[in-house]
Amino acid sequence: MQDILVHATRLEPWTHGVEYAARLAASVGASITGAYVYSSPLYTAPPYCSAELLEAIFENARAMDAAARAAGKPFAAWARALGARDAAWNVAEDYLPRALAHIGTWHDLLVLEANPDSAWGSPPDLASLVLTAGLPCIVVPAKETRNVRVDCVALAWNGAPEAIRAIHAAMPLLQRAKRVVLLVGERRNAHLDIAWKPPFEIAAYLERHGIKAEQQDLVTDDEKAGEALLDAAAKVGADMLVMGAYGRSRLSEWMLGGATRHVLRHAELPLFMRH
Repeated sequence: MQDILVHATRLEPWTHGVEYAARLAASVGASITGAYVYSSPLYTAPPYCSAELLEAIFENARAMDAAARAAGKPFAAWARALGARDAAWNVAEDYLPRALAHIGTWHDLLVLEANPDSAWGSPPDLASLVLTAGLPCIVVPAKETRNVRVDCVALAWNGAPEAIRAIHAAMPLLQRAKRVVLLVGERRNAHLDIAWKPPFEIAAYLERHGIKAEQQDLVTDDEKAGEALLDAAAKVGADMLVMGAYGRSRLSEWMLGGATRHVLRHAELPLFMRH
């Protein structure tokens, strides 16, 4: 985990989500890139407007771009002062999911901040970013936290491919943890067919990476899985919950409820997610 990307929702002063990302980069010896993305004036301009209004809209976009680019050196100095190995700053004029997916191609991890009062900080918008980013994401809770410890990490496990990908991606953090707790729920079989797939032995996989995980069974139904995961993570004192995102379709989760939907709405600890 060498390169961490964080979405900056505003310029200085930096939000607690950006600070979390910088402190995380410092704790693992990584570099950090801050990304500030604003919408093109072509998207914000009304379909019919005067030349004067159109000029004002473009002038505002130029001013925004200049201010964002000027924040690069202060951001880099601030992040290095917190201990980040190196720091960079990117500015983009684009649709946010598309911009982060592009910048994310040369990063190992994306840090997002849950904040219902800011653009793209609400659960549905965060879900869009997690699904389209193309890389693992940490969602920092709206509740301010400077705790970047990963002394205890809880793993949500039901055998699904998303859960396997999340645990695999989180391995650099799991190997730093003093305690790893496997929260084992009902295994999900999305389809029944005549094909045979080799089973994935999670305990053996973790042991091969030097991790001796505790195991706790999670007895719950799909409707309450998210609540049960958060309760169990809190009881073991987890600093982070690792889980796959959207084991079934996003539409099904948001219409019928699901673990991803619930934890994005209610988590008070950082979520390490991978679709």
